[in-house]
Amino acid sequence: MAESIGQKTAAADADWKSTACILCECNCGLEVELGGAAGRNIVRVRGDDAHPASQGYACEKAHRIDFYQNGPHRLTKPLRRRADGTFEEIDWDTAIREVAERFRQVRDTHGGESIFYYGGGGQGNHLPGAYGGVTRKLLGSIHRSSALAQEKTGEFWVAAKMLGGYSRGDFEHCEVGLFLGKNPWFSHGIPRARVTLRAISRDPERCLIVIDPRRTETAELADIHLQVRPGTDAWLLAAMLGVLVQEDLVKHEWLAEHADGLADVLPHLANIPVAKYCAITGVSEELVRKAVRRIAAAKSMATFEDLGVQMNRHSTLVSYLHKLLVLLTGSFGKKGANYIPATLVPLAAGGEGGGGAPKLSPVTQSRIIGGLTPCNVIPDEILTDHPKRYRAMLVESGNPAHSLADSVRMREALAALDLVVVIDVAFTETAKLAHYVLPVASQYEKAEATFFNFEFPHNYFHLRRALLKPEDGLFSEAELHARIADALGELPADAVATLRAAWQEGRKPFRDAFFALAGGNPKILAIAPALLFRAIGDLLPEGAAEGAGLWAVCQIAAQKNPASLARAGFTGDPFDAADALFDAILSSKSAVVFAVDDWEESFKRIGTKSRRVQLAIPELFDELDGLATEAPPQADADFPFVLSAGERRSFTANTIIRNPEWRKKDVEGSLRMHPADAQKVGVGAGGRVRLTTRRGSAVVPVELSDRMQPGHVSLPNGLGLAFPTPEGPRVAGIAPNELTRSEDRDWVAGTPWHKSVPARIEACA
Repeated sequence: MAESIGQKTAAADADWKSTACILCECNCGLEVELGGAAGRNIVRVRGDDAHPASQGYACEKAHRIDFYQNGPHRLTKPLRRRADGTFEEIDWDTAIREVAERFRQVRDTHGGESIFYYGGGGQGNHLPGAYGGVTRKLLGSIHRSSALAQEKTGEFWVAAKMLGGYSRGDFEHCEVGLFLGKNPWFSHGIPRARVTLRAISRDPERCLIVIDPRRTETAELADIHLQVRPGTDAWLLAAMLGVLVQEDLVKHEWLAEHADGLADVLPHLANIPVAKYCAITGVSEELVRKAVRRIAAAKSMATFEDLGVQMNRHSTLVSYLHKLLVLLTGSFGKKGANYIPATLVPLAAGGEGGGGAPKLSPVTQSRIIGGLTPCNVIPDEILTDHPKRYRAMLVESGNPAHSLADSVRMREALAALDLVVVIDVAFTETAKLAHYVLPVASQYEKAEATFFNFEFPHNYFHLRRALLKPEDGLFSEAELHARIADALGELPADAVATLRAAWQEGRKPFRDAFFALAGGNPKILAIAPALLFRAIGDLLPEGAAEGAGLWAVCQIAAQKNPASLARAGFTGDPFDAADALFDAILSSKSAVVFAVDDWEESFKRIGTKSRRVQLAIPELFDELDGLATEAPPQADADFPFVLSAGERRSFTANTIIRNPEWRKKDVEGSLRMHPADAQKVGVGAGGRVRLTTRRGSAVVPVELSDRMQPGHVSLPNGLGLAFPTPEGPRVAGIAPNELTRSEDRDWVAGTPWHKSVPARIEACA
């Protein structure tokens, strides 16, 4: 009998595999079709309609993920550096044994605190951070950092002071949506970004406000674009708060019910010279007042600040002023406003911000926020002659030699270390400076997940099963760290056997066995992810082995947010709810909604000592008041331009995709500049200029764009990567951090000023 249309459709759908995008924090659900040589290419991509957040949405970047998965950039054998600087392939037994022994030597000589950890996962590759934590704990490594420390730690610090938790915005239902230093049309950051932006823009009852020096794609949709001069966001936010207070638009009743410290804050805002500050920013006072009045009149406002201000001057102060704008208008804890989500794993934990004495880095005494050492001080923590300086570095799914400020100094610092070990899929710029390079399975050759779980009221988690077997000779970070633990003599075989046998008896015997082991040996909790992987990884559904460590995560989540899990259907006592959640994560084809909240939950999650909003951060009052006399950033004769180093564009993806051919346009990463500036410099579209900063110089092609303000230029992120070709390595574009300085950073969080780099531009012949 002939096959029916329905049967053909079902057969066709069976060829599609569920996974997710890895190119930004949204991690949109995808379905992919495999094909090509040996069936290892991702030949077609579509959005996953079943995904609870993305709901079938996928931008143009997701359709290019095969450039990440396949190509000559992939490493398949461990590499060891020779004395002459070249590398040789070695077998895995040798690599694991030598790496474990070399780290042990550093620990025993200088202490585990001298071993620094950088990375722990990319945008959708967070499970390695859990397994890498095992190696860190066994070595006594207590200092770490990641890309978050050059972006978000100022906001983390402010959020911890004011709310005791990290908050996000409900843009799906907001009356007013405010984006500060963010262009979600390309950088996303919210589910179904372009659909949501259009919905706000087209609704006459809603209002979209954008604060950005560029006329971005998002700004073009906006009802109000506050086109601030680069680097003057602090003056603009202060002016907005001045309007709010001086026109008495503050929500006094809401604040009396929920907040402390209003009387301490008001004197710093009551006399702000609004007209003067608006003139500094280049935004008309009339437009600023219009924006503030619209915000104050709205039933709800959702906001999002991002790298445009978080990698800029006064960044922590700007985060504070932004949060004040949210809270003084009562834009928290209600539909369409800002909220604190339930989390499986906190975005940032173990650091200063919420009170008590600050934790400081050992050499420079810099604030450690969210457990993260500021990226800009890492070279000083290594190169300073100090008894507690970092002596060794474990880099996992990160590329600090390329991605952190002042690449020249970062390379100098890496070269000075006694030991550098890099775990990655490719021979990165950092790997070239390592003593050992340990290649691992790609994000699509193992089970993976992200802990960027921020949605509300329905929050989700997605364990992506492996699409493919690893390349010959490769395995996941879970296996790698389990082997290192073995080599250190710290992964007890008897505990593995006990747990394995208990798992096969049932969940309660397994729980009892695990907690009995942990009660008898405190080290069990330290090695739990690797122990769970060894004991039950291969007993889980096919392609889900690396998800073994999530068993412990589910146990913690069920204890921490039992009501949220219950509303999502995970009921019973916390142990049963945790097991039900773990089973759902393992069995689901797509993402699982693990928490359902009501809006009152945000108030219950306020983690300050008083359990109330804290409006005053006295440490920032002098900086706020000082804006009145501070000279704003301005051009000088030597460096008349302001460079934004690292702009999000249509085809930029940090360093996740190395092959430049993935970009359909602007392969070389042009310098965007206003046509009037190009005319003054004497260059046309496609011409080349020499771009010079106080740190370095480079020749770049020019793209003319009237989206830029005169005097403001930008380079894209994610370029300047070496990619192997038959003719030798190809480097497309400029690595922006060849032009940035590590000393240009925020005084509180140490975050860099990448979006405000003084620059000079000269036409090339």
